[in-house]
Amino acid sequence: MSMLKLTVAAFLAIAALVAGGATRAATAASSVSTEKTPDADGDGRFQPFKAESRTSTGTVNIGGQVVAYQAVAGTLIVHPRDWDDAAKEPKSDKDAAAAPGDGADAKNPTAEASMFYVAYFKSGGGPRPVTFIFNGGPGSSTLWLHMGAFGPKRVVTATDAHTPAAPYALVNNSSSLLDASDLVFIDAPGAGFSRIAGKDKEKAFFGVDQDAYAFTEFVSQFLTKYGRWNSPKYIFGESYGTPRAAVLVNELQSERLIDFNGVILLSQILNFDLSPDRPTGNPGIDVPYETVLPTYAATAWYHHKLPGEHPDLEAFLADVEQFAMGDYALALSAGSELSAAKRNAVADKLHQYTGLSVDYILKADLRIDGGEFRQTLQGDTGAATGRLDTRFSGPLLDPLSQRADYDPQSTAISSAYVSAFNEYARKDLHYGDGKAFKPSIPTFRTWNFTHQQPGSTAAGTGRQGSNVMPDLANAMKTNPGLKVQLHAGYFDLATPFYQGVYEMHHLPIPANLQANIDYKFYDSGHMVYAKDSSLKSLHDNVAAFIRRTSNVTN
Repeated sequence: MSMLKLTVAAFLAIAALVAGGATRAATAASSVSTEKTPDADGDGRFQPFKAESRTSTGTVNIGGQVVAYQAVAGTLIVHPRDWDDAAKEPKSDKDAAAAPGDGADAKNPTAEASMFYVAYFKSGGGPRPVTFIFNGGPGSSTLWLHMGAFGPKRVVTATDAHTPAAPYALVNNSSSLLDASDLVFIDAPGAGFSRIAGKDKEKAFFGVDQDAYAFTEFVSQFLTKYGRWNSPKYIFGESYGTPRAAVLVNELQSERLIDFNGVILLSQILNFDLSPDRPTGNPGIDVPYETVLPTYAATAWYHHKLPGEHPDLEAFLADVEQFAMGDYALALSAGSELSAAKRNAVADKLHQYTGLSVDYILKADLRIDGGEFRQTLQGDTGAATGRLDTRFSGPLLDPLSQRADYDPQSTAISSAYVSAFNEYARKDLHYGDGKAFKPSIPTFRTWNFTHQQPGSTAAGTGRQGSNVMPDLANAMKTNPGLKVQLHAGYFDLATPFYQGVYEMHHLPIPANLQANIDYKFYDSGHMVYAKDSSLKSLHDNVAAFIRRTSNVTN
């Protein structure tokens, strides 16, 4: 799912659901693990991580074309921003005997991360683009994009229902992106097979800026290790991976002087104040209610809850978008000054677009957040509506609750993804013996949402949520050739599709740079690739984007 979590309030409330996204349902069950981490080796001394890798080969059939590839599953070691890679002189012979090397002090070790990746290199041919791919959470591994979208194998799951328990089908992925680019799937520090260790390790890596810096270090090292400095370069981020991508591409271009050809964003959220999860905690900010309305309409349309007939979904949504940013926005901005007549008229229009009752809408003061909508839309049948993908439904855990308590899509497909990746990693990639794979980790307790925007001398408050729109804008302005492609699902209630459009239209960039942004929409959810036809379209759109902007013949 995509790995994502959004506003801080929502992050704390729904942390167990991130996917696209999104925090995954459960941590992988693991029996006894024999792996050791640097600060758990039994003698109390800090032992630095060591990079490692396993190599294998394979083939994938993509649209009738057989692509042979080499796969490398391994780790690279990264450190926080203030780390000095120069070896430090010991103060005494005693210190020299105790120090583990690499500049670390045994009594006050430097935090570090061992970041896991799986890289696929097409065999033969000339220079190729390379695409760095990650999910979000924050705190999610990247098994979702790996096993659901672009890897050479993918797991088969039900389209809008709970996938039956094992055995799961792992099949050739005819929509793998290997026909257009070499691929690097990256697990965030602490997630998947990645690990963190050392003094204040969570503080060092669990935060908007700390996380992006770790990925900056990873990408720089990867380019050196595999000789890819002169390759066309792309970033693909999903869900929380989209704000990560915005900060990362700006960091790479501004600080490391590494220009990228393109940034590909799936299920975008760059301004956390726009999240529909708990906007009630941010009174006076009404844009989340406006930008989520088209998703409510699409969802009610899918579940046949609308009072009228709308045979053309896209035309219907265009009408909803116009109302959302027009009469609805004006009504909300009026606040207590809105007349009773106008309030009733807007409530009736919302009923036409959402299927919710006029009485309910009026009680909600015309403002319904995502959890309330999911609880109420199908509540009369005892069903909760999905968050990551509103096509999914499941039994209400508490029919009397104000908001839905879980995400039916997350519980419907997570087991298949986790089981398939564990099997694939250990049998095909020959990686993971004695190691526990962590689909997601609970970063919500320690994640630092403060963010220092480009040109700022101090980090923002980060309380209600970070805004990294200036980062993407700065990257586009300093590299006017940078192209951006936004992908969004109509049935995504975690990061609503029109929210992404709104953010792009409000980037602080010159008008001519808006032409660098490409938009693609799908009749799917947060993980648009969870629907077969959308997966094929996603592949075709991304592959065409890379070929169009890389100047390389594949």
